Amino acid sequence: MAASKITVVISQGQGRNPVRRQLEEDIATILLTEPGVDVSLVPHLYDMSNEHTGMLFLRSVPGNVVVLSWLYDRATRWTLDRAGVRGHEGISLLKSAEEDREDEDDEENDDAPKNGHGIGSVNVPKRRVYAIDLRCSTKADDFIREVRRIAEENTVQTVELMSWIGGSPKPEQLQRYLQPERMLEARRAFDSGNATLEDKALLPEDTGRRWYPVIDYSRCTNCMECIDFCLFGVYGVDALDRILVEQQDSCKKGCPACSRVCPENAIIFPQHKTPAIAGAEGEIGGLKIDLSKLFGGDSGESAIDMAVKERDRELILDGREAVGLSVGIKQKVRDEIDQLIADLDALEF
Repeated sequence: MAASKITVVISQGQGRNPVRRQLEEDIATILLTEPGVDVSLVPHLYDMSNEHTGMLFLRSVPGNVVVLSWLYDRATRWTLDRAGVRGHEGISLLKSAEEDREDEDDEENDDAPKNGHGIGSVNVPKRRVYAIDLRCSTKADDFIREVRRIAEENTVQTVELMSWIGGSPKPEQLQRYLQPERMLEARRAFDSGNATLEDKALLPEDTGRRWYPVIDYSRCTNCMECIDFCLFGVYGVDALDRILVEQQDSCKKGCPACSRVCPENAIIFPQHKTPAIAGAEGEIGGLKIDLSKLFGGDSGESAIDMAVKERDRELILDGREAVGLSVGIKQKVRDEIDQLIADLDALEF
């Protein structure tokens, strides 16, 4: 049986940055003629709701998929996982200097999280999801070469995956994503102010910019520190008593406080300016990320102090009273972070 085509999904950047738009279009235009590849464009991953047609399309992709987005690949993987777009991690060799790994992961991926102690994802199908950060390069050719490399190693049999991963979207909901060339034309017309009604009908529905935490279950140990700390009703638990982001729209825009108190750095805010909080791949112990920005600011504040200050600010803006350290801060967490900072201070570089 012949191997299935691999699907490449380009998640568009927020706004209309001409440089980013051009890179997206250059990649899409080349891939449209690439054998063994199906290409589609969707809005920014982080901004789409679970019911957005772009997310419905992503859940309908039956085989291996490559997702190019303006996010760290870790943030992309877990944003997709949250929306039910799951698969074993496909390894991309295209990395930014910031995320270049010292050791390559094994080619075969299984359900065990990489760090060995996270609770892991659930209902993971037998396919691979490759996440690639579009900030890795300014050259379309770099992405084309990586897609070709991935396509060559794609040996998934078509019949094994010809079922909807996340339900059965209506055909009319998917049509725009199955016509990437026509969608590109419609987007160009829209950007130039010359879009017809037919052009507008091909464009995905608008998405507003969103702000909410994404949980990396390969690191999350279900300790519930986040649900104790957050006082805005963002977190909840599922039927298996696993922590989840239950009310994402209750999150206070711009506030990353819960990520600072997470002992495992398992909470991602993909749009945060600090790489460690935004999902940069580096492990805490590996010192591949700027720990000073994660654990405190230039003033020397600890992560706990910053998190409490951020939470108190949002409580006051919400018309409530500040609570400081009196709520949701376990001494064990404070001691662990203080000890980690002390250990780092003792290291010689």
